[in-house]
Amino acid sequence: MLMTDQATGHHPQPRPRSGAQPTVEHVTGAQSLIRSLEEVGADTVFGIPGGAILPAYDPMMDSQKVRHILVRHEQGAGHAATGYAQATGRVGVCMATSGPGATNLVTPIADAHMDSVPLVAITGQVASKAIGTDAFQEADICGITMPITKHNFLVTKAEDIPRTIAEAFHIASTGRPGPVLVDISKDALQAKTTFSWPPQTDLPGYRPVTKPHAKQIREAAKLISAAKRPVLYVGGGVIKAGATGELKILAELTGAPVTTTLMALGAFPDSHPLHVGMPGMHGAVTAVTALQKADLIVALGARFDDRVTGKLDSFAPYAKIVHADIDPAEIGKNRAADVPIVGDAREVIADLVQAVQAEHSEGNKGDYTAWWSDLNRWRETYPLGYEVPEGGSLSPQQVIQRIGQLAPEGTIFAAGVGQHQMWAAHFIDYEQPATWLNSGGLGTMGYAVPAAMGAKAGMPDRTVWAVDGDGCFQMTNQELTTCALNNIPIKVAIINNGALGMVRQWQTLFYNQRYSNTVLHSGPDDVQANKGTRVPDFVKLSEAMGCVALRCEDPADLDKVIAEANAINDRPVVIDFIVHEDAQVWPMVAAGTSNDEVMAARGVRPDFGDGEDD
Repeated sequence: MLMTDQATGHHPQPRPRSGAQPTVEHVTGAQSLIRSLEEVGADTVFGIPGGAILPAYDPMMDSQKVRHILVRHEQGAGHAATGYAQATGRVGVCMATSGPGATNLVTPIADAHMDSVPLVAITGQVASKAIGTDAFQEADICGITMPITKHNFLVTKAEDIPRTIAEAFHIASTGRPGPVLVDISKDALQAKTTFSWPPQTDLPGYRPVTKPHAKQIREAAKLISAAKRPVLYVGGGVIKAGATGELKILAELTGAPVTTTLMALGAFPDSHPLHVGMPGMHGAVTAVTALQKADLIVALGARFDDRVTGKLDSFAPYAKIVHADIDPAEIGKNRAADVPIVGDAREVIADLVQAVQAEHSEGNKGDYTAWWSDLNRWRETYPLGYEVPEGGSLSPQQVIQRIGQLAPEGTIFAAGVGQHQMWAAHFIDYEQPATWLNSGGLGTMGYAVPAAMGAKAGMPDRTVWAVDGDGCFQMTNQELTTCALNNIPIKVAIINNGALGMVRQWQTLFYNQRYSNTVLHSGPDDVQANKGTRVPDFVKLSEAMGCVALRCEDPADLDKVIAEANAINDRPVVIDFIVHEDAQVWPMVAAGTSNDEVMAARGVRPDFGDGEDD
């Protein structure tokens, strides 16, 4: 169960009340579904009606507790539910009809699965007797999504709906969070039944381990105290568990450097002196190198994915591994653990704090002085930075940095995927958890606008910025119409370089500047560089969808335009930032190579001055 974290505003999802006197009502299956959603505490559903799910939409019209937001595409519904869940810590809910409605949810379900987001996707299905006959708008969505859901259900009896919804929300929000699909046949929604709450749930094989083993905790504490070059490698599981307060205590108690993955930005304040940055393919030089040269890595809610490890057999060759995760399947999957710890990150870190304190009381305290001397030298020599382009054009890094600096405290940032995602990770400071939303594992273009919409729907008092690319924006921008019509005033920054930027960067570096199908600007006769994508005209398009739209091309106008956007809170705002097309994301570890080969900038190989891997 996700625990309350005062720092993040995360709240536990309501659970069926055990021991309470059931209330019995005579209803349809559809009414039972809506009543069940009310009872589990769902307050927002993103969806689109269609034939098979239509019976559920009639009683939803009468609900005083569940708000339905009519999106323009089912993919938008799924990403909005994910953004809602990531921002609030509650289960996100999306709804679609059978066949193409359900299959349009596959991408956001896969996205939520990769990033461990608590999501319940409810789909209509053809009548139970028609299942398997290739009926109109039939798709085996349970079969399709089996590999990308934590669990899924096919419901063909109306009386099973309350129990299934209760179980779906419990599974989605406990243990390692994840997406759960509930597929309900149309005749089950139409049938008469009785509704009683709480239902009797039956999940005999589902018992997530949350309490870590005490012996493993003690072993980890001993390794921390004995290490000379430890690193706390923090993943998104720390945010999911509401463990950021405990993490800060552990880090300050040990004095070990902290590196936070792309999914964990904000789990530990960027400004904290112990924070050495984000690791990975485009991670900070200090963070990448700290992991490579560590003698101990304490992985907390992280999964040693390929974007962090680079070439796996060369990753962190000197390090012992303490790996703590709520999901036992992750431990040892990519890198063998010397001390495996299965448990909820909050309980693991709290117990580690006590165990390290016990080590200290016995005089066993790690001396990391030499380690910090190296780390600080690397941090000073290879800081994050960027070049301001010649000719007076806008630097995309500067645009994103100023958006972050001028945003109100507590602003939530959602990013698409590509160069702008990495720049947003690097050049905005994340001091609080649940203020950075992105598609980390699946890398889904088109994530930002609907995710920002979901975050704003769940946290209406917070400013929400979507940082998007001109490629990503063209995939899901129709949800701006949803925002305009539902009083969801998000702000969107389009980092418009006229290209699929990250793919273009790879073509520059690895394909001899042969830009095959990555140019997005007007057409073959438009050879003007640095003018961005102009077809469509993003200003006109955004205005047509009910937004305030602005364009910025001159660095002198940058702060004024951002301030204008921040001042508008009654409608969505879109700014088309025309930026330099040749800006690249650095540092970089080329795909398939060792992290030892990290490049601080193009043609700049770090010299660590220690005789190793220079």
